[in-house]
Amino acid sequence: MKISFLGAAGEVTGSCTLIETENKKIMVDCGMFQGSDFNEGKNHDPLPFDAKELSSVLVTHAHLDHTGRLPMLVKNGYTGFFYATPATIDLTELILHDALSIMRHDNSKFGLPILYDEQDIAGVMQQFKPLDYHEWLDVFDDGKVKAYLRDAGHIFGSAFIELVIEGKHLVFSGDIGNVDVPILRPTENLPPGVDLLVCESTYGDRLHESDQERRSIVENEVTQAMNRGGAMMIPSFSLERTQELMYQLNDLIDITHKLKRVPIFLDSPLAIKATKVYRKYIKYYNLEALGLLKTGDDMFDFPGLETTLTVEESKKINNTPNPKIIVAGSGMMNGGRILHHALRYLSDPASTLLIIGYQAHGTLGRKILDGQSPVPVMRERVEVNCKVKAVGAFSAHGDQKKLLSWIGSGDLPPKNIYLNHGELEGMKKFSQKIKEEFNIDAKLAQINSSVEL
Repeated sequence: MKISFLGAAGEVTGSCTLIETENKKIMVDCGMFQGSDFNEGKNHDPLPFDAKELSSVLVTHAHLDHTGRLPMLVKNGYTGFFYATPATIDLTELILHDALSIMRHDNSKFGLPILYDEQDIAGVMQQFKPLDYHEWLDVFDDGKVKAYLRDAGHIFGSAFIELVIEGKHLVFSGDIGNVDVPILRPTENLPPGVDLLVCESTYGDRLHESDQERRSIVENEVTQAMNRGGAMMIPSFSLERTQELMYQLNDLIDITHKLKRVPIFLDSPLAIKATKVYRKYIKYYNLEALGLLKTGDDMFDFPGLETTLTVEESKKINNTPNPKIIVAGSGMMNGGRILHHALRYLSDPASTLLIIGYQAHGTLGRKILDGQSPVPVMRERVEVNCKVKAVGAFSAHGDQKKLLSWIGSGDLPPKNIYLNHGELEGMKKFSQKIKEEFNIDAKLAQINSSVEL
């Protein structure tokens, strides 16, 4: 059996792993690379495999860096099934249509190319087969390849995938969630007897603030931002981060009354639509969220919140006097409506930029986080005079402590570990921690490299 790392190896986007047996080719995820541009150049390179030869594709979760190139598989001749949880399927459809909308906008404005079209997305959705947690799938109906999904606690419907192939147990982490996350259930333990774990390492070299610290930081930063009288911009990933933030703001404004009411705009069509999926699959809620639901509290709607689905509604935000809070995508500030607000408010000393998610190299969010000024926004150079604050505990990714705990959560630690979905230096530090903790030499996945098992 051969396993090839075709994306997210030494970086945090473009997740794509290929497993080859004697006569089958199975893919786990096929995500978009994300950098300075929403749809960056590597996505247009020829696929490093023949899509027509793929036998099956399994999807860990709906984030674009795990699903963004699925339509390219269909476009290039893949006719097999895609498997994912029902919530992941619904969210992936929203993600892909949103990505196409942004690509079309960038094409008309800047002449940037488009990866795929509506027909390719329709093909993906027609080829999706739902596979819920804790249901064994005999992938080819011959008993040779079996798949099993466990809750990763990362975003709604996210899973880590167990494959049993040729008597070997493989686990692909996808992305592992944070601890004490609102709404979601906790990450499940690893199964026993894992021969090979391919583990993400996004935050393998650092620790997040605690849940209580996160609540305090949000309360303090919002209070300070509103007292300064400016706009608070929160670039947010439309899946999970936005819903968690709404949950937090609902608690602070409508339940504990710790924050005064100010205009809050959810300026993300994708997040607005995704929230409907959250309401559809309440079986995925944790006990606290279910408890709120039973009391009649709508955690995604509270006084002062306004959703701006259309462009016309979004433009009206400009006419609302400060102070105000604007939650908009994209989460890395490499596309979407957040750019319009950044253009207007980054240079304003009274305003605030609150970063609550991972920022990949080359993205606008990363440049600002690294202290660059001026920065390029919609082909203009903008000085960063506003306050910039990052909150790690809002990340949907587990930190080093959480990842180590998860690796050790089975009866025995995995026999072999390969780290992917991380920046090189962070991967190295995490590998050292795994050696110290479990006496396992965790290897670093390298792009377009293969390992034999």
